[in-house]
Amino acid sequence: MRNPYIPELALIEEVREETPEVKTFKVSLKHPKPFKPLPGQFIEVSVFGYGEFPVSVSNILNSEEGVFEITVKRVGYVTSAIHNLPPGSVIGVRGPFGNGFPIEKMKGKNILMIAGGTGISVIKSLIHHLLDKREEYGELRLLYGAKTPKDLVFRNTFLLNETEASKRGLKVTLTVDVPDEGWRGNVGTVVDLLHKTKVDSKNTIAVVCGPSVMMKAATEKLLGMGFDENSIIYSFERRMQCGIGICGHCMLGEKYVCLDGPIFTYAELRGVIERIF
Repeated sequence: MRNPYIPELALIEEVREETPEVKTFKVSLKHPKPFKPLPGQFIEVSVFGYGEFPVSVSNILNSEEGVFEITVKRVGYVTSAIHNLPPGSVIGVRGPFGNGFPIEKMKGKNILMIAGGTGISVIKSLIHHLLDKREEYGELRLLYGAKTPKDLVFRNTFLLNETEASKRGLKVTLTVDVPDEGWRGNVGTVVDLLHKTKVDSKNTIAVVCGPSVMMKAATEKLLGMGFDENSIIYSFERRMQCGIGICGHCMLGEKYVCLDGPIFTYAELRGVIERIF
């Protein structure tokens, strides 16, 4: 049995700047093999000489040979280190770990995705899956907000192009807290967008990922709209450390985020979630 603490070696093939503090890395396993994480699962990335950090896979480019993308915000020592790495650098990869979004239970339902800031990177992998199996789901809608237009991640993809997204079967609405001179879209929080959005709460699953303050406000609004507690889903990937239930750093009550999550429903966290927010 392979030691779960020993990472696979991987190569950074490309680096793309998304915002001043966020970069997307195209990564390939040095020894190609199938790599098929579920949307919502996470990996542990090692920057040798600095440490490791958990991150979701934002896109799978070649599942048979282990080519994928991760999107990383510079928030500390290790993430700053990977931001300084050029293409050609070698990193380590462990995983995938945790559970994923309940894809089977989502079939036939409308999916309302609410993302704030870099929370969009977690939801991006889900969106790719939903669009690949578009006929299996109802209405797909994304509400995405960031502090300023420059903080919107994936600006050069169809996710931030409402017209292109609509052609693929995804309704996208964007907003920013603080507009610049060229911004012509919505101004306000992503929860403000939720107040303007009409959905069938009885046949819709809501997926929420982003800053805690946004997730709390979105939860209160969704419950007020009549959403079932099992139909509100979160990702809490940033609360993990070891990834395999040893360190205890990620515990929420009696649950380990890395083992029982990082995907949870409101029903699973009721009574604990108030302390998280």
